[in-house]
Parts: sequence; C-alpha cells; structure tokens
Amino acid sequence: MAQEQIDIFERMLKGGTIDKDDPQLPKIWQGVAATIKLSASLNHAQTIDEIRERLSEIIGKAIDISTTVFVPFYTNFGKHITIGKNVFINHACSFLDLGGLTIEDNVLIGPKVNLITENHPINPSQRKSLVLNGIVIKQNAWLGAGVTVLPGVTIGENAIVAAGAVVTKNVAANTIVGGVPAKLLSSITDIE
Repeated sequence: MAQEQIDIFERMLKGGTIDKDDPQLPKIWQGVAATIKLSASLNHAQTIDEIRERLSEIIGKAIDISTTVFVPFYTNFGKHITIGKNVFINHACSFLDLGGLTIEDNVLIGPKVNLITENHPINPSQRKSLVLNGIVIKQNAWLGAGVTVLPGVTIGENAIVAAGAVVTKNVAANTIVGGVPAKLLSSITDIE
C-alpha cells in the first residue's frame, strides 16, 4: 500500500515526514481548526473541573479527576495527547502534539513548558513539510518552568529537568538534567 493511502493520522503517530503536498494534509488543518475553536472555551474555563472537561473534549478522551491543568493551555491539535493520572500541568504550557505526546502518571509540569513533536526539513524547498516524532514523559518526571522538549525525546522515570532547559535527546531515568542543550547534572540516589 502506498504511503499516501495510509490514513494521515496513523502516519503522523508513526513519525517521519508528512510532505507539504500530501493529499491528506487538509485533514490535519481541519483538526487544527476545530481545536482552535475549542481552545477559546478551554482558556475561559473558571474551575479545574471545567478545564478538565474542556481539555478532555479537545484530546478526545477523558482526563482523570486526579489530574490538574491550569489555563491558559495551548495545543495545536490535541487528539494525539495522552495524559495519565495524578498529573499536574501549570499555567501557559504549549503542547504541539501532531507527532504524539504521552504523559504518564504522577508527572509534574511547570509553567510555560513547551512540548514540541513537530519540526521541518532543513531544505528550503521542503520546509513546509512536517517532520514528526513523538515525546514520552515517563512516570514521576518533573519538568521545571520554561522547559522545552524537542521531537523524539523520552524523559525517563523520576527524572528532573531543570527550569529553562532545552531537551534535545533522551533523559535517563533517575537523573537531573539542565542547560541549553540539557546535559546531565546529577543522579537521583534516594528514590522513595
């Protein structure tokens, strides 16, 4: 089966390049337009329960009652976000999830965190194509304020990413990273 015949949403989650001339590309933009409309309602929500309801509508699955999200919250698509239980997401986070974004249980995400699963080719003639690669934030990870995680990165279990870090490669479990680009600062030795 030709690549263009496989549903574009399935191809997006597998990662790789979606060509700027892909005949199914309008399906993505329709999804983005629907999310933009729903985002206005999300970002005017006045209670945590209402935020949870609106965000559940955007991502297309129920967010557990143990999870707390503060607004404003930004996403360009939403349908490729999975959020676990007992997650905390602080104000002004931006999740670009076309490539798939999984947040496991007990994750803490500070304010103004950017999780970016999308990129573009270097070649100027192809730059409007999408290069997609998912992000996974493993259980008990903590992302400090202003962290940016780039496509294809997994943040390991119990890991801490220091405020302001730009994460360009996988972070091992039980470690602390920081800086631009993020580098190993230390290991977590006392896990409860």
